[in-house]
Amino acid sequence: MASPRPWERDRRRNAQPARSRPARDANLIWGFHSVREALRANRRPLTRLNATSAAAEKLAAEITASNVALNIVTADQIDALLSDGAVHQGVLLEAGPLPEADIDDLPENGLVLVLDQVTDPHNVGAIVRTAAAFGVNAIITTERHSPALGGVLAKAASGGLEHVEMIIIVNLSRALEKLGDMGYQRVGLDSDGSQSLGETQLSRPLALVLGAEGKGLRRLSREKCDVLARIDLPGAVRSLNVSNACAVALTVASMRLPIS
Repeated sequence: MASPRPWERDRRRNAQPARSRPARDANLIWGFHSVREALRANRRPLTRLNATSAAAEKLAAEITASNVALNIVTADQIDALLSDGAVHQGVLLEAGPLPEADIDDLPENGLVLVLDQVTDPHNVGAIVRTAAAFGVNAIITTERHSPALGGVLAKAASGGLEHVEMIIIVNLSRALEKLGDMGYQRVGLDSDGSQSLGETQLSRPLALVLGAEGKGLRRLSREKCDVLARIDLPGAVRSLNVSNACAVALTVASMRLPIS
């Protein structure tokens, strides 16, 4: 007789009332790719996976390996647990936070991104996804004026959160000073930069510093950078949003930096 599938085996033991809402402090992750990577990486505490039968079947191997508690629900029941318009693809994972990371743990030849009050979770999520694709070691962002590392951001990151260290600091100016003391070249992306990023001599370890849309880099952040570089664009549109600018900057850096 065939062994029962994970969702068949655990449904009765782990099922929760459909009307129960996730714990207030739970780190909610939804969307197939984001949930799958969280289960595979197993870097954070996993509290409960709410999934439709179809989604659970697709994630059978990951559910078994992670031993996460499984609650089979309908798509409508997941809708009721999330804000309107959340594209969950039949999965909602309740999990704890990722392990805390520190600037002191950065590698000597690392590549990091520094976000200066980038607050839009869609943009930060896209940046995290791009960072994971380019092998960025860490993203440094502030405790205030930054989105929560879950929900919309995790969905936009499409699993990238599980593969890039997120370093949360209190004072960005001091963090940039510390990076300088560690030998990091600090390159601020600025539309009024004195030189083109494509012509800037880049070296490892490297920190690319990105400012918020509209405001750009703050004065102290600009002052703590070793160089301010612009992205020259040949077309009629002269600026990019911060996540697209990040992708361009990492493309330039990847072509000009030695492999770590």
